[in-house]
Amino acid sequence: MSKTVFFFCLFLLSLTFSPVSFAQDLPAPKRELRAAWIATVVNIDWPTQRALNAHDQQKEFVELLDLLQSMKMNAVVVQVRPVADALFPSSYEPWSEYLSGEQGESPTPYYNPLTFMIEEARKRGLEFHAWFNPYRASMKEDFIHSKDHPINQHPEWFVEYGGKKYYDPGHPEAREYVLNAIMEVVRHYDLDAVHFDDYFYPYRIANEEFPDDSSYTCYGESYKNKEDWRRYNVDAFVEELHDRIRNEKPHVVFGISPFGVWRNNDKDPMGSDTKAGQTNYDDLYADVLKWLREGWIDYITPQLYWHIGFAPADYKVLVDWWSKHTYGRHMYIGQGIYRLGQKGWEDKREIINQINLNRATPNVHGSMYFSTKVFVQNKDSVQQKMEEMYPSEALIPVMPWLDDTPPEAPVWQEIIGNQKYGVKLQWQDSTPGDAHYYVVYRFDADEEINIHDPSKILATVPRSPYHTQSYTDRSTETRTQYRYLVTAVDRKHNESQVSAEKRVKTRGAHRAVKEL
Repeated sequence: MSKTVFFFCLFLLSLTFSPVSFAQDLPAPKRELRAAWIATVVNIDWPTQRALNAHDQQKEFVELLDLLQSMKMNAVVVQVRPVADALFPSSYEPWSEYLSGEQGESPTPYYNPLTFMIEEARKRGLEFHAWFNPYRASMKEDFIHSKDHPINQHPEWFVEYGGKKYYDPGHPEAREYVLNAIMEVVRHYDLDAVHFDDYFYPYRIANEEFPDDSSYTCYGESYKNKEDWRRYNVDAFVEELHDRIRNEKPHVVFGISPFGVWRNNDKDPMGSDTKAGQTNYDDLYADVLKWLREGWIDYITPQLYWHIGFAPADYKVLVDWWSKHTYGRHMYIGQGIYRLGQKGWEDKREIINQINLNRATPNVHGSMYFSTKVFVQNKDSVQQKMEEMYPSEALIPVMPWLDDTPPEAPVWQEIIGNQKYGVKLQWQDSTPGDAHYYVVYRFDADEEINIHDPSKILATVPRSPYHTQSYTDRSTETRTQYRYLVTAVDRKHNESQVSAEKRVKTRGAHRAVKEL
């Protein structure tokens, strides 16, 4: 019996016990999304305070990326439009107060944070998912918007609910304006994905009705009730954005991270065995399953911020339920690491158990963690837990409905260097193609070649603008033989066949390496 099968059998046996626990971690897969949310609203993750100068903002962001890279993450989800504002120069909405301290003012000295963040993510081989909040326009009742904010030009587009301002999702002109604001970013920046979280219509507030009677009277007369009309408004927005992204940049992914419960099964037999106080379909008017069925989104990341065994919304129950409703799209789990140490999370292995459960459940392709500052704080030794669960790098799963054609295998060039400075591997593309990065594998002299084993990934190397690509292996031992292989990977993570094998023998500390 193989090691992987043995561990999987152990896992199945563990499911007979409650709460779920694991005597043995499941092996890390070669392909798995590992992402962290970087929230900018009210300076949750970055920048840590308003009005930091540009140098300090950049320094903080680089430190976040370095930390995430060290934990073998492969994507970041950065909030670039938190409250109808922008962390970039926008033609539609003002600069965010979370950067400069005052809405409408640019960073000092001037720079474009979005360009900077994307470039730094690229250097580290991290996907960049631009996170937009579509409707929210303020976080507090007495907030004074800048003069150039759309709320001052078109107050009829906005409503107030629970002390916050929102674009009215039922107003067609407001929807169009938000779509244009998002598409400006898609058009002008090198994004990997457009990302929404759970904020569509806002969460219900007791004894307060969302004030959209005016737009319902104008635009909802063909619907038998306001609830169906509201769902239509969100559906139309999601579908239209999907279509525009596909037409503009087909490689850009569109993903949504909704609240963790679609519907309770007491409302709908198709729903989950949960007792959530609010749900996507009934309260946020977000028919997430429809978006998946219609192919309007490429991934879903339900926010399962509860612990295993939580009766109203059990993590295990919901992972299983969502895994059966992906409709051929990717599903990643939104992990609530901010709850570490709270009631229900006393088990020091809770997040480890959740990751094991994800890996053992069909159709779960990885995780997103809320939020990055928990990693920075190393709350409950979460960095060490990530090291345990992510011992090697991982490639992001492919999306064959977007692209299923891999590049050609690279061709080796001369290998140079010595034991003191490292073994410099060099290669070129065999034909001009669409390689986006490369994977370098290293094996011992007599070891079986198995590129499906992620522990054999020496490095993922972003493609440079030069004809010859290179990577220096500084982890070799003296007087030792190694075998290297390299593959090319495209923008959508399709991996080429392996290159020819390159055998190298290291010598003494100052002598050149020898190709065999």
